[in-house]
Amino acid sequence: MATGGWLVAGAAAAAVTGWAIRAAWRRDMAAARAPLAGRARLFQGPSGPIEYAEAGPAAGPPVLMVHGSGGGFDHGLGFGAALARHGLRVIAPSRFGYLGSPMPREAVPAEAMPAVQADALAHLLAGLGRGPVVVVGGSAGALSATQLVLRHPHLCRALVLLVPTLHVPGRRAGAGSPSGAAVAGLVRAVLGSDFLFWLAMRAAPGLMTRLVLATDPALLAGTPESERRRLRDVLFHILPVSARRAGILADTASAAAPPPYPVERIACPVLVIGTRDDLYGTAAAAIDTAARTPGARLRLFDTGGHLWVGHDRDLWATVAAFVDGLDA
Repeated sequence: MATGGWLVAGAAAAAVTGWAIRAAWRRDMAAARAPLAGRARLFQGPSGPIEYAEAGPAAGPPVLMVHGSGGGFDHGLGFGAALARHGLRVIAPSRFGYLGSPMPREAVPAEAMPAVQADALAHLLAGLGRGPVVVVGGSAGALSATQLVLRHPHLCRALVLLVPTLHVPGRRAGAGSPSGAAVAGLVRAVLGSDFLFWLAMRAAPGLMTRLVLATDPALLAGTPESERRRLRDVLFHILPVSARRAGILADTASAAAPPPYPVERIACPVLVIGTRDDLYGTAAAAIDTAARTPGARLRLFDTGGHLWVGHDRDLWATVAAFVDGLDA
């Protein structure tokens, strides 16, 4: 083939590839946005609007799902689905900077953000006439969940902390990150673009599982397809990341070196669940928090990463049994 023919063929192939990428991108973004449409309501609080959704029996015991970094009300509903099926009423807010919950009107220092978020959640519960509730805080959401229990104990029946990014004695800032400084800038750039996040997720799902979900992708080998799909869904539904970026960056700042909270003052029942191989290093926080909290129960899986691979059913059964036992 002449040189001109090769050029024409190359251009045609590039055009076809580009069209296929754009089509896949549009399809996936539409699928990512679909679960968000019409699911949530807005509560007007003193710090601004708070987006929330509910699931499960209306008369069921209330559970407040405080999502982790990269989440939103949709993640709260997803993680809380097993509890809703168990008969509990799941209340899933979007924290500051996520989806329909903007950052506070006034600038808030990173170290104070969890407390301000806790107060906003307290206003939400009071406005909905809900309480006392079981507070479930996952990952970075454990910061504001713990503050809620400390600052508004009359609204809280019990506290459940999942892979909590809480204080660890002696840990330097950033030591709990699964990525080194060399890739920190890359991750930040990806979080700034829906397309780049989508492209990285499609092109390098294993790398994104490690860097974003803090879970060794090798853990997925030999697991049921339902478990692999669960992790893909969590990663996929960080899209649109542009609607969550402000919250993710705020979480990154708040969780970099959180101060020790006075968990010794918590009077309600507490359950802490972690995994020893979480790449965010939350096992140390789970152990320390449980040791300092009066009467706290600790469940620590040896493996599973930040998304507790292979233990999802066991984990939620443990949480459900803990909630059932509150009435015993």
